[in-house]
Amino acid sequence: MNKTLRALLTGAALSITASTAFAAECIAPANPGGGWDFTCRQVGKLLYDLGQVDSPVQVTNMAGAGGGLAFAHVVAERATDAELIVAASSATTTRLAQRAYGDASADQVRWVGAIGADPGVIVVAADSPMQNLEDMVNAIKADPGSVAFAGGSAAGGFDHMKPLMVLQAGGFSDITQVKYIGVDGGADAITQTVGGFTQAMTGDMSEIVGFLESGEVRALAVLTEERVPGFEDIPTAMEQGFDVVAVNWRGFYVPHDISDEEFDAWAAKIQAVADSPEWAETMAANGLAPFTKVGGDFQGWVDQVIADTEALSREIGVIQ
Repeated sequence: MNKTLRALLTGAALSITASTAFAAECIAPANPGGGWDFTCRQVGKLLYDLGQVDSPVQVTNMAGAGGGLAFAHVVAERATDAELIVAASSATTTRLAQRAYGDASADQVRWVGAIGADPGVIVVAADSPMQNLEDMVNAIKADPGSVAFAGGSAAGGFDHMKPLMVLQAGGFSDITQVKYIGVDGGADAITQTVGGFTQAMTGDMSEIVGFLESGEVRALAVLTEERVPGFEDIPTAMEQGFDVVAVNWRGFYVPHDISDEEFDAWAAKIQAVADSPEWAETMAANGLAPFTKVGGDFQGWVDQVIADTEALSREIGVIQ
């Protein structure tokens, strides 16, 4: 554990006390109001409403180190706590793959379930000559500097990774030549593209809905396994011949040393929420698409995502 995480963890241990009034706890590794907080509160409420837990789920906000504080806390202090789940997302696995949490690694916890996702997208200005992903890939193959992408993450972050995965799937290997500009959020990234400063934007579906409706941008692809309900006119990358799925999933990990039975029990509870009409309504109201993987299926999927992200990060020089 690096010194920064250790110092934060010591402070957290002094400020957080357990509550015996709650049978289960969900840690949101951020302040109230963000995506991890949303995941804990919405899924926690449904776990209780659907009778999956006997008492209301306690939500503990533990901001710090981009999720690293909560991760270190679980590994060091809660490794056997079978009543604990922790909200996670694609940002969590990307940071772990890139060693952003110091010497922490993804195998120090168990990945129990994903329940909904903000689909990844690649969009261009409405008047762009690129009509599909093949046009985009061919343009970059012909001249790698001719297409610059704008995204809401820093270089090496998840938005940066999305077009690189598509390009690799399309047979383009010199991805270090691809131009990427990281800006402050998806709206700024779209502004860069609509204004002609970049030729494409890479981000999430929730960031582009208003711009699609106004006709300012056109989506080349959504990076999901199937077309997104409500946006059926946007083709997937897979149906265009690019085997890429890149979604900002919402889900959970649990402590590493709980038993297989306890792990499976959490997986079943999360599956029950995913199957409920109440969760379908929550997703629709918050711009999420169905994306459910639980138990061993999710663990195996995360393992592969970590390996792929680490390899791609090394290739573009984010990690050595």
